[in-house]
Amino acid sequence: MATYSLANERLRALEDIEREIGAILQNAELSKEKTNERLLDRQAAAFTASVQHVEAELSAQIRYLTQVATGQPHEGSSYSSRKDCQMALKRVDYARLKLNEVARTCEQMLEN
Repeated sequence: MATYSLANERLRALEDIEREIGAILQNAELSKEKTNERLLDRQAAAFTASVQHVEAELSAQIRYLTQVATGQPHEGSSYSSRKDCQMALKRVDYARLKLNEVARTCEQMLEN
């Protein structure tokens, strides 16, 4: 359950970034239309702050995705544990198969 909430949180963060990019583009369009210098200064400051925030958030998302993609342990991931468990089960199956082969060989040797 914690993995889903972390994934949902990441998706919400990306959606927030997308909305902020939309607002940035809208502010850029409004700045073209209005000629009031004070209003333009405020819009330019808001635009700059929004761009910096988007850059910071996207950098954080990229760092997270880089960490996940390289297989390093990270908070909220169960991939490594699941993979270890799957590999252990495969080793158990292989050991069981080999033990059955040894048992058959022993039985054949005892019959002869």
